[in-house]
Amino acid sequence: MSRVGLSDFIEAAAAKFGVPGVAVGVWAGGREVYASHGVTSVTNPLPVDQDTLFVLGSVTKPFTATALMRLAAEGRVDLEAPVRRYVPEFVLPDERAAEQITVSQLLNHTAGLDWRMSAETGEGDDALAAYVAKLADLELIAPPGARVSYSQVGYDLAGRIIEKVTGLTYERAIAVLLLQPLGLSHTTFATNDVMTRRFAVGHNLGEDGTFSVARQWKDSRANNPGGGAVSSVVDLLRWARFHLGDGRAEDGTRVLSAAALRQMTEQTVELRASTLGDALGICWFLRDVDGVRTVGHGGSANGQFAELLLVPERDFAVVALSNSGPDAGLAFNQAVVRWALENYLGVVDQDPEPLPYDDAAARDVVGRYENEMMTIDIATDGTGLTIECGIKPQIRAAADTELPPDLPPADLGLLPGDADEYLVTGGGLNGQRGSFTRDEAGAITGIDLAGRLFTRVPR
Repeated sequence: MSRVGLSDFIEAAAAKFGVPGVAVGVWAGGREVYASHGVTSVTNPLPVDQDTLFVLGSVTKPFTATALMRLAAEGRVDLEAPVRRYVPEFVLPDERAAEQITVSQLLNHTAGLDWRMSAETGEGDDALAAYVAKLADLELIAPPGARVSYSQVGYDLAGRIIEKVTGLTYERAIAVLLLQPLGLSHTTFATNDVMTRRFAVGHNLGEDGTFSVARQWKDSRANNPGGGAVSSVVDLLRWARFHLGDGRAEDGTRVLSAAALRQMTEQTVELRASTLGDALGICWFLRDVDGVRTVGHGGSANGQFAELLLVPERDFAVVALSNSGPDAGLAFNQAVVRWALENYLGVVDQDPEPLPYDDAAARDVVGRYENEMMTIDIATDGTGLTIECGIKPQIRAAADTELPPDLPPADLGLLPGDADEYLVTGGGLNGQRGSFTRDEAGAITGIDLAGRLFTRVPR
């Protein structure tokens, strides 16, 4: 284990990866440790501190899931009930599927809903209702319960359940159910709240190697349940401590039972060869690292990344927030988490070793894959495989806000075994692990990247 302290490590790591600003918090040995470095913006710089607000992206999802757990504990929601019990206007092109999808399937990404939906429904209080109405045109990627595929759509629909049950807007319901009783005063969804405090802006790396400020700061309001929260490293570490605890706030207020919190960390479905984890609990990704079970969730926004990881059996948590795109921000966060696990717990997280290049195996997976929003291209030059991931041109052209840049090609290696697993070994996707899907005849039909299914399409 290194003798380098947290502040020294994150300063060196931020410099190594070129991240403009970072904030990190660790809960270990019954005490909190914080470290910050860099600036909120390369064009209007202020020092990042432990109260600086960052966009959490999908680290919002555990808030949505925990709110539903509280409503379930109060008898207001049955997690095994169909979504239509609470949102009767929920319609899909597949009527039978719309009748079958349950609340729990939304929470563990087994509803068969696609990752994202290209839909803008404004910033009014009806944004989620209008978004759910547009699901009438969304084709399923699998029958309900048939497979795991990470879905922003599913969590936005879960947010609408919260609205219908409480009679409040999603944002107000989260405040009443969680933020206020837990004292999370630096966690919000509203830009009017954010602009009165110090906040980090996103940055994306241009082809000339310099950062530019990301002009879309956070996602649209309809995507708040899946990715719209804004918070500080202090609030996120307090949130982590709540999930490590007995369900009470720091002032003793009972928010949820300890049993309900433990239920969220119990496996509901297995994941295959995913960087996200070995299994899913209720929202949380579960992963065994060097003999210990970790519980966590990551998130991304336009030029910002967030990571939250818990180790319940060691009463440990680490939070990493960064304000740059995947080449820098995601790489920094991953490095921080691995360093913290090793230096505080002696837990070593290592990537598997890819196989040597095999031309026949490589050409089996070469092709184009896509989902509603993005494409993946896998290619070979006869000596190695590359993977390239980007937003569909028609989606980018139709957007009225700036979208993150596409990722340049990165090396991809196939992993040992017969599970069709792979590992990305460079670029903004470095360390991403996933798998290919085959049909009954043995032909490759899809690829899972970051838990999201991409279907193979003709070139």
